Amino acid sequence: MANLFASDLHLEDQRPDILRAFFRLLDEQKKDLQQIYLLGDIFEVWLGDDTPSACADALAEKLSSLAREGIEIFLLHGNRDFLLGPAYAARCGATLLHEPVLLTVADRPAALLHGDSLCTLDTDYMAFRKMVRDPKWIEQFLAKPLSERIAIGRSLREQSRQSAQQKQEYIMDVTPEEVLATMRELKVELLIHGHTHRPAVHDLVLDGKAVQRLVLGDWHTQGWYLLADDNNILLKSFPFCGE
Repeated sequence: MANLFASDLHLEDQRPDILRAFFRLLDEQKKDLQQIYLLGDIFEVWLGDDTPSACADALAEKLSSLAREGIEIFLLHGNRDFLLGPAYAARCGATLLHEPVLLTVADRPAALLHGDSLCTLDTDYMAFRKMVRDPKWIEQFLAKPLSERIAIGRSLREQSRQSAQQKQEYIMDVTPEEVLATMRELKVELLIHGHTHRPAVHDLVLDGKAVQRLVLGDWHTQGWYLLADDNNILLKSFPFCGE
């Protein structure tokens, strides 16, 4: 049996092709799957579990059906869907996890993150992240009417887009020293994350030992996922053609 990891689907009602591609992957792999981990930015935007969304409804139905078949489903927050709550996770038949998630992958100690916490050179974003992840901020935001939350969400997305255009690429990538410090602190040999949209397997050396950082890609024109069993872990992709 295997575990499947994916991140950064950025699902939205305007992109049904992404959802179809993801469902096709699940249907192809489910007979061999024990667990599914979605590592954040599952949705392009999430403004509360009461937000109406056709793709969110369809995903909940699909994941809950897999859960009933005995596959364990786990969800992590990303920078775009950190407001995803237990009500929606329950609809998916899933467990909502909080990073870092420690587990064994391919018989090696591993940690799961969304990945934005590793981008410490982006000081503006890190300050924003600290503000919006504060439980008091979340409580106050979710108490606002849905229409107001939608308006705020649009404004924040536009600010984020404009800010990203003014930053150099390396600032929005992970900080190498932070990667090694995190792996050292968590005592892991594998670090699996998304967020950066730079899929790759990075072979690193930590305190004289070979370790790896595995980066999941975003689902914009192709699907990216990791498939791991007791012995192997593979980063795979496939095109959306025919969706």
